Amino acid sequence: MSSQHVQTDVVVVGGGLMGASAAFFLRQRGVSAVLLERGLVGQQASGVNFGNVRRQGRFLPQLPLAHRSRDIWGRLPELIGHDAEFIATGHVRVVYAESQMADVEKYATDAKHWGLDLQILGRSELRKRFPFFGPEVIGGSYSPNDGHANPRLAAPAFGRAAKRDGAQVIEDCEVLQVEKSGQDFRVNTSSGLTVTAPAALICSGAWGGAMSAAWGEPVPMVPKGPTMAVTEPLPYGIVPVVGVSTRIEHEGVYFRQVRRGNIVFGGGRRNPAYLDGRRANVNPNWTLGQLHELRRIAPALGKLNVLRTWSGVEGYMDDDIPIMGPSAKVSGLYYAFGFCGHGFQLGPGVGDVMAELIATGASSTPIEPFHIHRFTSVPAAETAVVNA
Repeated sequence: MSSQHVQTDVVVVGGGLMGASAAFFLRQRGVSAVLLERGLVGQQASGVNFGNVRRQGRFLPQLPLAHRSRDIWGRLPELIGHDAEFIATGHVRVVYAESQMADVEKYATDAKHWGLDLQILGRSELRKRFPFFGPEVIGGSYSPNDGHANPRLAAPAFGRAAKRDGAQVIEDCEVLQVEKSGQDFRVNTSSGLTVTAPAALICSGAWGGAMSAAWGEPVPMVPKGPTMAVTEPLPYGIVPVVGVSTRIEHEGVYFRQVRRGNIVFGGGRRNPAYLDGRRANVNPNWTLGQLHELRRIAPALGKLNVLRTWSGVEGYMDDDIPIMGPSAKVSGLYYAFGFCGHGFQLGPGVGDVMAELIATGASSTPIEPFHIHRFTSVPAAETAVVNA
């Protein structure tokens, strides 16, 4: 194995949507960047999620970041030369119970102060606009400018654009050790490549917790896997993304129809995920449960055949809020991981914000609620040995 050394401004660890978009936006700001990905860009959670580009239902202080990201989704062709199949179809969250309807109405009122206008639809108006809903659906909220995209395309498209703009995007390159000597981080990899940089950005998803812990910043994160599937095609007619607002886990399914006619669905119970094996296995009983819930939402979907099921490895924080921002202990170290299964929509905005933060020392979008210092209590390490 030959050794090679690269000096850069920023080393980005993890080639999901956050890492790939961060590398792209760093180059847009004239900052050199090396992106290191253990497998292929977009191979893990960024490529196996549902593809929801939604803002409603989020933690309210996260909405400024979601708005920034939604603007980027709408400009993908001019920014990166690829639309990642993003379509602004609208997004509707439906409910089965009056108590949940009250929660949705309150959220709409509160979200308005954060710049998100939602339309509250009662039973009759909902069926007038979306006649496919079943009789148990009593109402919901509608976000007309949200939509969906293809998760298999988004991160690789950002990776290609970053590379075209001069970033080094290195796949099949596992990070073994990160250490800091003086002002620089030194990253050793399985390929023999060594990267040194004054700034390091950790975007390694469910594996990010092990990397932050190695720097004395452990976080309460557990890996889980989504339960995902796609059906045979039927004539295109369900335009918006549909989700259920509920406090009952198995009811919380969601679905969308792609232009080719297939129904992509997910939600409900999550699968156990294994960091060492880099995978999560689908439980067939949970897929059957999803199909039951789909029939409740839209009875016409009840007889479709399922073509494929899959899962992936996602990182879930115990407060359901991601880690994003500077290290609380190590100068020049930054984090963006643990997005709890709702990071796809945020991805481009996260990359843009992290690039701005690293390049200028500040972010025009508030991210204070996501800082790792809410969990920090252990002294920092001098070397991070990565076994993630």
